[in-house]
Amino acid sequence: MPDGGLDQVLSYLKTHRDQHVSEVSDFLRIPSVSALSSHKGDVARAAEWLKNRLVAAGFQDARLDSTPGNPVVVASGPQRPDRPTVLVYGHYDVQPVDPLSSWRHDPFDPTVEDNILYARGASDDKGQVFMQLIAAEAWQKAGSLPVNVKFLFEGEEEIGSVHLSQYIREHQTDLTADLAVISDTPMYADGYPSISYGLRGLVSLEITVHGPFQDLHSGVYGGAVMNPAHALARLIASLHDEDGRVRVAHFYDDVEPLSDEERAALARLPFDPAVYRDDVQVPALFGETGYSTLERIWARPTLEVNGMWSGFTGEGQKTIIPSTAHAKITCRLVPHQRPEQIIEAVSEHLRQHLPPGVRLTISPGEGAPGSITPLNHPAVKAAERAIEAIYHTPASYIRMGGSIPVVVDFQETLGIPTLLLGFALPNENFHAPNEHFHLDNFYRGAETVAALWAYLGDRHE
Repeated sequence: MPDGGLDQVLSYLKTHRDQHVSEVSDFLRIPSVSALSSHKGDVARAAEWLKNRLVAAGFQDARLDSTPGNPVVVASGPQRPDRPTVLVYGHYDVQPVDPLSSWRHDPFDPTVEDNILYARGASDDKGQVFMQLIAAEAWQKAGSLPVNVKFLFEGEEEIGSVHLSQYIREHQTDLTADLAVISDTPMYADGYPSISYGLRGLVSLEITVHGPFQDLHSGVYGGAVMNPAHALARLIASLHDEDGRVRVAHFYDDVEPLSDEERAALARLPFDPAVYRDDVQVPALFGETGYSTLERIWARPTLEVNGMWSGFTGEGQKTIIPSTAHAKITCRLVPHQRPEQIIEAVSEHLRQHLPPGVRLTISPGEGAPGSITPLNHPAVKAAERAIEAIYHTPASYIRMGGSIPVVVDFQETLGIPTLLLGFALPNENFHAPNEHFHLDNFYRGAETVAALWAYLGDRHE
């Protein structure tokens, strides 16, 4: 265990645990549901609460910056040129609570049972935001932070961070940093504190196959014209081979294989394919040949059909040849794949494989690249040491199959990498009834973040 200033910080966090649970419960009582206009006042109240708590923690410049939507809460400590600067991101808005009848307790009346805190926002993300705050406060009480810290907390993450990209572009100078840290992610499993070092990106497109000018009588025209639903089925079938590999030309051109170190790190994680299969209730797992399931969902690109529709789908029977058929497609991208190149490659494949007798319309959606922080990055190594100091077990290295849009903003607008260091567990029901946060991970998460600042600022001895 490191000594020196960090010992004093950890002692402060341990002796103030009851106070911190009481305070985070006050934060959780505010129903800051950003998706519902009826809670707009509550969202503003949560922002004000967070600003005031940052001031109480010693960040006197804490303020609310307005956006066309909900305010952004920002604060910073003294900025010393000889210390690295860390931008801490989180969000104070929460998901709706429906269905309310499935909750064991009032979702906005925080309840502790068996050392588990139940409330909407407990793990996503108010509990982890507060964890970051008290870690910084503990260093303030001990004298000064080993790093320069800037806080950026938004109130629209649960509705797509609709105004955050613009805010970051307009405040680049204020947000200048060497590294971003986000605690809005889960650990791999209980007992496996994790560093998430990679995210997949995303592109989307919607396609429409056009046939006759209107639906036609299948008894009169069947066999004489191409059925758009049949054509769409052929197009979709052309996208993958029998081994699950995407057949789009140039789809894999920029995909970098996992290093031996990464594959070894994934192999060390406890994972039972049979349990995974049973959890999702499918007869068998399927995916690109030559890769483990974890590699497929974290480190390989995918192309998925999200929806298909055509013709008559109501009750009974209607004998027609539909005039159109539609599909929505998304691709999960791994780092270094370019969204615009993938959209064009998939579009060209669809054009080249379009059956005769129909026309094709392609409507591309927005795209975002994947991101990765190298395992040998100093921040990753500092997080590894912090986890080992607090949890007394080696850090697990994981990727995530989804996307976090703000990471792309940090990467492309601010030019900084992001360390994803979350302490929730995957089964803590974020976005679902009975959301909760194990208090042991709340306590140790705050301590780990405090240790991270020590290792990043070289103040652990």
